[in-house]
Amino acid sequence: MAQSLASTFVSEAGVAPAPGTVRAAAVVRLSLSDFRCYTRLRLDVERTPVVLTGPNGAGKTNLLEALSFLAPGRGLRRAKLGEVDRRGTEGSPWAVAAVLETARGRINIGTGREVSEKANGTERRVVRIDGQPSRGQKDLAEHLAMVWLTPELDRLFLDGSSARRRFIDRIVYGFYPEHAGEVAAYETVMRERSKLLADGSPDTAWLDALEDGMARHGVAISATRATVVRRLDEAVARGLGPFPAARLALSGDAEAALQEMPAVAVEDRARAALRAQRSHDAAHGGAAWGPHRSDLLVRYAAKDCLARDCSTGEQKALLLSITLAVARELASERGETPILLLDEVVAHLDGARRTALFDEISALGAQAWLTGTDDELFQGLRGRARFFRVLDATVMAR
Repeated sequence: MAQSLASTFVSEAGVAPAPGTVRAAAVVRLSLSDFRCYTRLRLDVERTPVVLTGPNGAGKTNLLEALSFLAPGRGLRRAKLGEVDRRGTEGSPWAVAAVLETARGRINIGTGREVSEKANGTERRVVRIDGQPSRGQKDLAEHLAMVWLTPELDRLFLDGSSARRRFIDRIVYGFYPEHAGEVAAYETVMRERSKLLADGSPDTAWLDALEDGMARHGVAISATRATVVRRLDEAVARGLGPFPAARLALSGDAEAALQEMPAVAVEDRARAALRAQRSHDAAHGGAAWGPHRSDLLVRYAAKDCLARDCSTGEQKALLLSITLAVARELASERGETPILLLDEVVAHLDGARRTALFDEISALGAQAWLTGTDDELFQGLRGRARFFRVLDATVMAR
């Protein structure tokens, strides 16, 4: 019999988390308004795992997407704000509200699309925490960690590097909430620099200032990513029961330089590189230097081959192994297990891995939200999870 994943986990200090020292974050009430296929919904659940079954197109993934908006970013589908509105609604933006139980107590989070009439119909995502306007999405990361795995991530190792950067950044938010602000600031100054270069502006002083911002925020992003990836590399290299061991690393100019010199020296190198590349960047767009060009490299440890060269089944297993390692490390770091969103994951697992996944969720004490079309695949969670049937945007307890 495979050894319990919980019993094999050891923190960086070499000590397993003591029983009772780690709590699980949980959504205990979810309310939706004009969200995708849902006109109105109020769903009350316990802190246990939640299983959502039903036919394709019933609204299961929409519920997970709503939950994903409780974390920083554009949700698990990366949709534009207006695309989330329920079809047929005019002037009624979507909204998501949730009551959460966390290690710091009960909190209320609300988020949704807001259209400003004063700004020519400009839309933005607003966030309120306990009724108060949030300073930014960074606040979401401070209150809640969330990890998700969806069918869209099946091509993570095959698609371009931007998807892998988003993947690792979402993970980093859980360890370092301020990372969300660094990423947003970096993207802002990079866009401003690109616009100035495209316009042929001779304002070198403003370009210097923008490149200084790119250097400072860019090196901070790279350094934080590297710290988290090193930690995850150690965790996932041990393997998790029947899930494969993996090795993780980052590639990029800043990441390489940070291994050789202090961060302040890397910032100076970045400023010099950006200044030297102005003509190139003006002609080709973007920036030839920066963390927006870095990549996450994943290797299947047993075969010592890149994940992109593995079979589809091996890639799925690697993703799940990384996801579970992230959950373990976040629980150790925050003293609180993250919420897991697992969309159509179980259908691709054999019996041994399915059992191991359910046991790991239980060992973590995590509130995992799982979706699927076949009730039978979730029988191993009977007595450990709350089951719901989803049909035509109606959620019914089983």
